[in-house]
Amino acid sequence: MKFKQKVVLFTLALVLALSLGVSASAQSTLDVVKARGVLVAGVKFDAPPFGFINEKGEPVGFDIDVARYIADKLGVKLQLKQVTSQTRIPMLLEGQVDMLVATMTHQRARDEAIDFSITYFFADQRLLVKKGSGIKSVDDLVGKTVATVQGSTSEINIRKAQPKANVLTFQEYPQAFLAVQQGRAHAMTTDASILVGFAGPNPDYEIVGPSIAPEPYGIGVRENDSKFRDAINFAIMDMWISGDYHKVYDKWFGPNSGYYLPMTGAIEVWP
Repeated sequence: MKFKQKVVLFTLALVLALSLGVSASAQSTLDVVKARGVLVAGVKFDAPPFGFINEKGEPVGFDIDVARYIADKLGVKLQLKQVTSQTRIPMLLEGQVDMLVATMTHQRARDEAIDFSITYFFADQRLLVKKGSGIKSVDDLVGKTVATVQGSTSEINIRKAQPKANVLTFQEYPQAFLAVQQGRAHAMTTDASILVGFAGPNPDYEIVGPSIAPEPYGIGVRENDSKFRDAINFAIMDMWISGDYHKVYDKWFGPNSGYYLPMTGAIEVWP
């Protein structure tokens, strides 16, 4: 994460803490959500199959189904708010959303500004290229242009993995993929679990190369709220134990989903 980004996040966190005051600090988001009767989740609309708008104009996806399961477990309604890789943490810190279920990698730099749930999805960063491009790994990106999303861990990782590549950043994933389609970029990079959302419906493109970096997804919450974080953790664990997680995974990533991606990890379950 860039220094300026860290400063912005720390400033937002400080402003939020001061604005909430002592009385609010003693109240968990869980209590607020239950009193309100609504859980506000920040989700993406640009990252199929995690979050996107279907042909009926409805937001759907894996992350949205996970958020809905958590809301059901808490006994409240679910409200969705769109976030992007750039806006998600600021929106959480400003109190616009209660939690982030938004393909967000749990990393140490982010953990300085917010807290995370246990890992609910295991991903890794790869490359998406047009078939026949000759690109097989980051080694082939020397002097070439690679598209990704601004504010994502993928941007940071690709700059480190191949400093001799030209990195072209966009606000949303469809814009990055369009750059590859139009020949403005030789490759697109982000989590393989997101790339399948573009490679699946477009058979002229493929995901290549070894893993660039691990990308464990966690649900983001504001700091120092273990009561709310535990409620989310327990909901994720219950989803796994009950088998509902596997049903949702198969719905979005199974052999007949159009976004086939074998499951590579197991949810942490506490005794």
